[in-house]
Amino acid sequence: MPLVRPLGQAYGQRMRTEKLDATADRTRFSGVVAELGGASDMVRPYGLANRSTGTPVTADTRFALASGSKGMTALVIASLVEQGAITLETRARELLGEDLPLIDDAVTVRHLLTHTSGIGDYLDEDTWEAADHVLARPVHEYLTTSDFLGDLEGHQQAFAPGDRFTYCNGGFVVLALLAERASGTGYHELVRTRVLEPAGMVDSGFFRSDRLPQRTAIGYLSEDEDAISNVFHLPILGSGDGGMYTTVTDIHRFWTALLAGAIISTDMTEQMVTTQVKVPDDADDYGLGFWLRPSVEGDVDPQLVGQDAGVSFLSRHDRSAGVTRTVLCSTTEGAWAMWDALLD
Repeated sequence: MPLVRPLGQAYGQRMRTEKLDATADRTRFSGVVAELGGASDMVRPYGLANRSTGTPVTADTRFALASGSKGMTALVIASLVEQGAITLETRARELLGEDLPLIDDAVTVRHLLTHTSGIGDYLDEDTWEAADHVLARPVHEYLTTSDFLGDLEGHQQAFAPGDRFTYCNGGFVVLALLAERASGTGYHELVRTRVLEPAGMVDSGFFRSDRLPQRTAIGYLSEDEDAISNVFHLPILGSGDGGMYTTVTDIHRFWTALLAGAIISTDMTEQMVTTQVKVPDDADDYGLGFWLRPSVEGDVDPQLVGQDAGVSFLSRHDRSAGVTRTVLCSTTEGAWAMWDALLD
């Protein structure tokens, strides 16, 4: 009689962790893979947070999010909308004044949040190569949102506002600038008080790359042992389009708080995570600052995605199950194979 191996929950979990371990070993992954909020939580740390000191990655190591930070910018804007300091239909020109004159006068906050503004982008992802990209000025000169103005200038409008979706990094730096001018408060402080604190994200924040706190991973341009860090590739302090650091636990806290109405109202949250624009040739749609993945249950699951030199990140929240799946990684490409293994 053939031996039939029971395919219970414990066996399935073991098979998945074995696949994750094998993928991590094959790809030399450095980061954390997590599934939190379900019947059995899983957190798997791999590799080194600092290759020079040999410091290992742990479950509570902080990693950069790159464009995953755009969701935080969107929520700062949403909180200001609820406060009445700005609206989704506010024209950027009303707060920009004479700054960035090439931005069309018809561009609104909504256009910027949905990547339909058509403004010229300072970082063109069609030609962008993370390992080769360097900033226009020395990295230590980028400390405030206003410090990015020189990079945002001189880019012609690419198409009429509202015409179509084209992913735009610069648009979220403009949003950070608008938030500062509408509120009279610096962008990093706005994120801290309006998003991180209400969500209970105690280990998250925008940190200077030359003054990283304990338990923060260094980013590297590749998985190679002799790979260099990303210290000369990214601003010393990020702004509206990227630069925040977090942990897998804090990201789960974020999704839980957001959908419970702890950051902004549940009505406003639903606007943020409801499809606003279809993205051509992509499995995902886009809301207001969030990627959206249609689920097999017919729901739409919100997600944040980020990639830059020495950073790759993806987190998706399964709304029907209340489960957050996250991969944080300290290399440019390393998260994607682990994400596939996590979902398989």
